[in-house]
Amino acid sequence: MHLTLQQLRLYEAVTRLGSFTRAAEELCITQPAVSIQIKRLEEQVGLVLFEHVGKKIFPTAAGKVTYEASLDILNRIEDLKMSIEELKGDVKGSLQVSVVTTAKYFLPNLLGAFLQQYPDVEPKLKFTNRARVVERLMNNEDDFVMMGQVPEDDNLETYPFINNILGVVAPSDHPLANKKNITLKELSKQRFLNREIGSGTRHVFDQLLKERGVAIEPYMELGSSEALKQAVMAGLGIAVLSLHSVQLELSVNKLTVLDVEGFPLKRRWYAVHLKGKRLSLVARTFLEFILEESHRILGAAYE
Repeated sequence: MHLTLQQLRLYEAVTRLGSFTRAAEELCITQPAVSIQIKRLEEQVGLVLFEHVGKKIFPTAAGKVTYEASLDILNRIEDLKMSIEELKGDVKGSLQVSVVTTAKYFLPNLLGAFLQQYPDVEPKLKFTNRARVVERLMNNEDDFVMMGQVPEDDNLETYPFINNILGVVAPSDHPLANKKNITLKELSKQRFLNREIGSGTRHVFDQLLKERGVAIEPYMELGSSEALKQAVMAGLGIAVLSLHSVQLELSVNKLTVLDVEGFPLKRRWYAVHLKGKRLSLVARTFLEFILEESHRILGAAYE
């Protein structure tokens, strides 16, 4: 059989994602191009590799065997690539990291400093919510991920590196702005804006409410920290946010941090990957860089 690596990569992506379209998006090619290559692969194998059930696709018996072989071949090539990198000692090539959306307020600074030292690294970052980051972590889709709330799983390797400080943020002219020791029960009477379910910030706040026996019905749910911040400044309500994401707004008196019992919540940012995973030279170098240099680059606010 005259198989190509591109065909195997495409087949692996289609099978893993269950979609020709999503595979095309992930590999940055057109959906028709994916379909053509999969058709050619089926011609080489001599059997149909996918069956359509309703709007979903599933691998056939031949498809499952081909998927396992594809994984084995692609993993062996990746091992070869890492071994060659180790021998050369060159820190260059792809770096694939998924991070929760709140990390966008500090990660560019870390990455920029890293690229100054290693300009031949090609970073590929995916910013998404915690639920999707966890999914990518468990599927081993990245070199490693960055998150604030790590799943309880013994099969994970975790590396804490900086603090993530959460506070209750309100417009600077909010009636509670100058009040001390606000209780969560008092807070529950306010219009509260929340991140969507699946967000790490939402998870931490919900845990605190459960521990204190307080219920807060969200006035509105929004899909990003930036959307929450803009909504709070517009006077739509108050919200729990990472204080690192509102430094500019606090400095110009657009927002204020309320004095609420149990706050600020101090959590950690973690780099996480599956146990036993062999990191490439690029990934290992970047991980060591953030563990050693993040406080120096980001300053005292993250200590």
